[in-house]
Amino acid sequence: MESLDGKVAWITGAGTGIGAVTAIALAGAGMRVVISGRRPEALEDTAVSIRDAGGDVTVEALDVADRAAMLAVAKRIDGAFGRLDLQFNNAGTNVTKRSWAEAMADPGLLDGWDQVIDANVKGVYNGIVAALPIMRRQGEGLIITTASWAGRFYSDVAGSAYGASKHAVMALNATLKKEEGNNGIRATAICPGEVATPILDRRPKKLTPEELARVIQPEDVAELVVFLARLNPRTCINEVLMSPTYDRFQA
Repeated sequence: MESLDGKVAWITGAGTGIGAVTAIALAGAGMRVVISGRRPEALEDTAVSIRDAGGDVTVEALDVADRAAMLAVAKRIDGAFGRLDLQFNNAGTNVTKRSWAEAMADPGLLDGWDQVIDANVKGVYNGIVAALPIMRRQGEGLIITTASWAGRFYSDVAGSAYGASKHAVMALNATLKKEEGNNGIRATAICPGEVATPILDRRPKKLTPEELARVIQPEDVAELVVFLARLNPRTCINEVLMSPTYDRFQA
């Protein structure tokens, strides 16, 4: 496996959940990490954990749907480090009222659906556009995107806007791998089922503590990202589909 010492990773959605735990894991593996998200206070909590463990972290608060902000951070990363080895497009959101019936009863809910598309789709291609110039120049790089089980299969639990956004992410990942592989750039979509992160708090029906303990944990995804980052650059894992061992929907 490849050493990650001194390499640079940029993680979005790094204030909580998968992003925070993955940033901590990558820093622990020797990477210099740049963490982004909308809430500076949450990012600082992640940064404190990294610094306390002796890691190297830079905080860049932003909204991933803001392309100019994403491009500006990429420019600062290039200026500070001269490289970007791993881009983890992890930021995402969902809404509580997610059915067509609810949207038709209250069209104002569609503003929330727009926010889902902005964060989950625009945020990903903004990240790709920001990272590509640096990675092309250095002749290699890994772009990982948090997709979803709902990006591979229909899910009435995830809702219409979220499901559509994650299917779009899968298409972005596939075209990125196809078009940029010969430039040394790898693209991987991670498609987890339910993960115990704050996004589950927006479910119409909340999971019980017992149910939360049996779904995928952020640490499980973080371990996967570290594994992907350590692979020899000649190998690309295009997609990873993961689910809880216990299927609560079949119980």
